[in-house]
Amino acid sequence: MENSKIFVWSIIVSLAGFLFGFDTVVISGADLSLQQLWDKGEFYHGFVVMASALWGTVVGAIFGAYPTDIFGRRKTLIIIGVLFLLSAIGSAMAQGPEMFAIFRFIGGLGIGASTIAAPAFISEVAPEKNRGKLVALYQFNIVFGILMAMLSNYLLQNIGADAWRWMLGVMAIPSVIYLILVFFIPESPRWLIAKKRDEKAATAVLQTIYAKDDVSAELRAITEDNATANKTDSIFSEKYRYPLVLAFLVALFNQFSGINAFLYYAPRIFEIAGLEKSGALLSSVGIGIVNLIFTLIGLSLIDKWGRKQLMYIGSIGYILSLSLVAIAFYLKWQGVAVPLFLFLFIASHAIGQGAVIWVFISEIFPNHLRANGQAFGSSVHWVLAAIIPSLVPYLFNAVGPGSVFAFFAFMMVLQLIFVWKMMPETKGISLEELDKQMVNRKAW
Repeated sequence: MENSKIFVWSIIVSLAGFLFGFDTVVISGADLSLQQLWDKGEFYHGFVVMASALWGTVVGAIFGAYPTDIFGRRKTLIIIGVLFLLSAIGSAMAQGPEMFAIFRFIGGLGIGASTIAAPAFISEVAPEKNRGKLVALYQFNIVFGILMAMLSNYLLQNIGADAWRWMLGVMAIPSVIYLILVFFIPESPRWLIAKKRDEKAATAVLQTIYAKDDVSAELRAITEDNATANKTDSIFSEKYRYPLVLAFLVALFNQFSGINAFLYYAPRIFEIAGLEKSGALLSSVGIGIVNLIFTLIGLSLIDKWGRKQLMYIGSIGYILSLSLVAIAFYLKWQGVAVPLFLFLFIASHAIGQGAVIWVFISEIFPNHLRANGQAFGSSVHWVLAAIIPSLVPYLFNAVGPGSVFAFFAFMMVLQLIFVWKMMPETKGISLEELDKQMVNRKAW
């Protein structure tokens, strides 16, 4: 009973991740068509047309903690569904680049807020023994959404002159499904106690997922943790410096792997490597499949091997694959070399950073500051996710793709050092116990 209820709720909430993944990557299929249609130049195309959703994501990540804390996890997740639906319909019907950018920005707000509300909700209802894999369902659905977007782009590419409208508009279907299902989840019991001081409502939720004895123990741990929490605390207080630095560096290294830059421009990168357009789109689908498979592997291992071990594996894979991609572009290797190396890159990401980031950030902050901590980590992640892909078309022309990928490889060497020297293991530890371990710990 416990596992089945929590699993169903986690699946429903993690569908926000599906919409996140779909929305992030679906634009790649429309990239070149939109550039030709509106012909605004490389810089405008990169920063406005392509990156508008990412700028929305930045705003959603920065301010998403407020509705998540004030209205609750559940209501915020409902609002997110509305934003995705509006974005899908509006983007598909847009008649100019400015209107297109506005609706893509709205979708970005949903993505940014979902990276706060969804992992927070799942981490707060999941038992510590399964928390890693349940929170990682969010990442699995991101990856599944990415795959479906790539497959959808491939299938819709020849539907007509306005194929890009269908590519973007089809996201309305999963948006409606998610919006209906999310009405059936309860509110987080930890939010009910920390923000509403409503033990009765929290107990009612806990009783639906735990045995009677476990309800009492869980309620006692949550209320005791809440009683000792200083409600005037800020995540920027000195005593929370350690989890703050951890969240900052995990998010920073995630984007300096080049993952979003690659996902946004995968077809273009494959074409630069010598593949024709249809083959480039098909290779992008292959990337999505590899991503899904290795995310499943990461999901199955995260509570067995732990977060730190997966980050070691991912970091080494990053360094190897990105170095090979850089060499391939420098030496102008044609054919399957670049796609194969990028398959290794995406596998490394999926089993490492991809599986770990949202789980880890959702664990390292105390209950009463979790949404704020998530917002900080997500904000760092999405500011960089907006800036880096926006610069890719310019940097490819200015310094070449080889130099870009070489820089990403160097940053992954730094990530490996971070994992070795600073990153703690969080598997199998209750959120309340982690709170005690993180407070007043030295960051360096």
